[in-house]
Amino acid sequence: MVEAVRDAGVVVTGAGGGIGAALARRFAAEGARVVVNDLDAGRAKAVADEIGGVAVPGDASAIVAEAREALGGRVDVYCANAGLGSGGTEAADEEVWAQAWDVNVMAHVRAARALLPDWLERGAGRFVSTVSAAGLLTMIGAAPYSVTKHGAYAFAEWLSLTYRHRGLKVHAICPQGVRTDMLTASGSAGELVLVPTAIDPEEVADALLEGIEEDRFLILPHPEVAAYYQARATEPDRWLTSMNHLQQKWEAAQ
Repeated sequence: MVEAVRDAGVVVTGAGGGIGAALARRFAAEGARVVVNDLDAGRAKAVADEIGGVAVPGDASAIVAEAREALGGRVDVYCANAGLGSGGTEAADEEVWAQAWDVNVMAHVRAARALLPDWLERGAGRFVSTVSAAGLLTMIGAAPYSVTKHGAYAFAEWLSLTYRHRGLKVHAICPQGVRTDMLTASGSAGELVLVPTAIDPEEVADALLEGIEEDRFLILPHPEVAAYYQARATEPDRWLTSMNHLQQKWEAAQ
């Protein structure tokens, strides 16, 4: 059992299925009290009923106050997990870009804005951001997703370096392919890049709990991402050429 989350008040957004549901189940199994959030009220209730949690459906950007009340006045862990897997190029509609930015970045900012006053006063709090390896690297065929996930990672990083001396702990989860509806919706690009090494959502939850126990910021359910990230940083032109070859392979297969 991970002592840091036992009896903790935990909120998981986008928890009606996929990674979010796996996180909710794992936190509950570790003895946490869990609020399950999802836009789909039925799915949120189903997961909450399964784990003995509380369903707080609605927009992830606006549920902190209600979730705090459901947990008896205190949120200890907030998992900003809800996300949009928006595909497309620079030519994607303005609305697609705006929605990706709002859900993948600004929802995290709004949650932090609501949570930080209490956490900083207490000197304790834990913010978990489900980012994606696309936030460290990129994803072919998905400019809005890649760009906004970079933003989500940057915000998590900023939170950690700004407030860690005041008791805030931040974790950024950056998996590659995970067997969820989002992977199915990623189409042929996902089939090429993500499906071959895809893992189950439960493995992401396992990686997070291990990272919490070890107090690590960067959580890599696919350990090989560390080498890719290092290559991107140290040999950017070589890395970009390699990614362009992947892009060409995808285009040829269309």
